[in-house]
Amino acid sequence: MPDKMYSGLDAYKRILDESEVDVVMFATPPGFRPYHVQAAVKAGKHVFAEKPSCVDPAGFRVCAAAHDQAVKNGTAIVTGTQYRRQVNYVEAVKRIHDGMIGDIVSATTRYCAGGIWYRKREPGMSDTEYQLYNWMHFVWLSGDQICEQAVHNIDAINWVMGGPPVNAYGCGGRFTRPEDSEMWDNVELDYEYPGKKMLSFMCRQIPGTQGSNGNVIYGTKGTAYIPAYSGTSRIVDRDENELWSMKGSIADAYKQEHKDLIDSIRAGTPIVELRTTAESSMTAVMGRMAAYAGQKVSWDFVTEKSKLDLFPKDLDWNGKRPKPQFAIPGVTKLN
Repeated sequence: MPDKMYSGLDAYKRILDESEVDVVMFATPPGFRPYHVQAAVKAGKHVFAEKPSCVDPAGFRVCAAAHDQAVKNGTAIVTGTQYRRQVNYVEAVKRIHDGMIGDIVSATTRYCAGGIWYRKREPGMSDTEYQLYNWMHFVWLSGDQICEQAVHNIDAINWVMGGPPVNAYGCGGRFTRPEDSEMWDNVELDYEYPGKKMLSFMCRQIPGTQGSNGNVIYGTKGTAYIPAYSGTSRIVDRDENELWSMKGSIADAYKQEHKDLIDSIRAGTPIVELRTTAESSMTAVMGRMAAYAGQKVSWDFVTEKSKLDLFPKDLDWNGKRPKPQFAIPGVTKLN
């Protein structure tokens, strides 16, 4: 209905004002996600929210509060971490937790690909309009590639490990980004999980490079290979003899997350999973902060002490934005 189509930075509020709207879906640039979801929860709406849930510690805290409020409301929040509903992921993680590979020792995860889209500024665009148009390249909107894209793999490892890591330390940089892009094009991190379990993480977006996307979990009895997209998960023993395998379908997982949302609402048992996805998003943020600053960063710091809040308090469609700046380790400070 044309009279129900809204535009502008506050258009989401007009949708939430509609009494006949029961479920809302948020797929706007991630920097808006915590505040859109928070408003929807306060309005008593059920929510589907794409990943990542947040791009900074301030947004994480908003998500945590929104999760708790949704539980009190009896309203659902399902998030776009589709691998948690992909059969080969679900079964592989179950078998890992049941001990098929023994005790987890370490893991690797990679989200390495070619370049990513870039949209040139059109004549007459304000700073705000341009940054929203080219949102992937501004950290307050996308969180950089580690948050916007690689959070899928980070979420899978958090799922395997039973929660977020205790710290992160790493590096990265940029070789191929356009001049006004704030993004790095590679990040490499060591994440330490409880029990001294180490994750070697890498993400990269550089044209002409070899791609690699998936997760490997090493245990005392065997190894689990959980590839991205619609690959086949495998568990092998220490001699690489296959113990189990299963193919998955990412297309089916995309459908299942929406089905689970609606089924839970109709059954009167709404799913509320924002906190888990926010923790995975915050794990990505912690890694970005560690790489940007060239410092080891702890989970306690980013969740309880950091004052980092990237969302503009003076956002105006026709307004100016600060000149884009990319992080430089040793210059960029933790806050």
